[in-house]
Amino acid sequence: MISQTLQEYNQVVQRCKDTFVKKTKDYGTAWRVLRLPSITDQIFIKAQRIRSIQEKGKQLVADDINSEFVGIINYCVIALMQLNLPADAPLSLSAEEVEREYTRHIEENIQLLNAKNHDYGEAWRDMRVSSITDIILMKLYRTKQIEDNEGQTLISEGVEANYRDMINYAVFALIKAGYAEKVS
Repeated sequence: MISQTLQEYNQVVQRCKDTFVKKTKDYGTAWRVLRLPSITDQIFIKAQRIRSIQEKGKQLVADDINSEFVGIINYCVIALMQLNLPADAPLSLSAEEVEREYTRHIEENIQLLNAKNHDYGEAWRDMRVSSITDIILMKLYRTKQIEDNEGQTLISEGVEANYRDMINYAVFALIKAGYAEKVS
């Protein structure tokens, strides 16, 4: 099962990365102006929309739920990049550098996935997508609280761990939706 998960995970993140790289070529790295709380709020908007559609059973804007999960993944990667870039890094980064950093962060997430799947036995496969959405929202509220506390925690993991968990949960939702199997 682990090899199936890795295959599906890689298919999902490759599609997300393709979207991200194409948008980087279209827009450049305009996201570099966003502070971490703004990125967190962008992720929150996407997760809240998913929950709203799940609860109402109807959507009025054409973008589907899967595209919102893709957005969550890509904004979380942006957050991880912003966390790791030096304060004096330029606003404009090359598409090649962005793609390299995207890949590096996803590779770190795959290591996290392997460790957690080992310990939890792929419990996510038995979860409802609505529960995955709720967990992402909970992680967002935690992240917002840590940001409001200026990054200080007493016992909890920091914002990076929450962004990494949100990536993995969003990937799980997309795997459950069959997104890995769909060809662009």
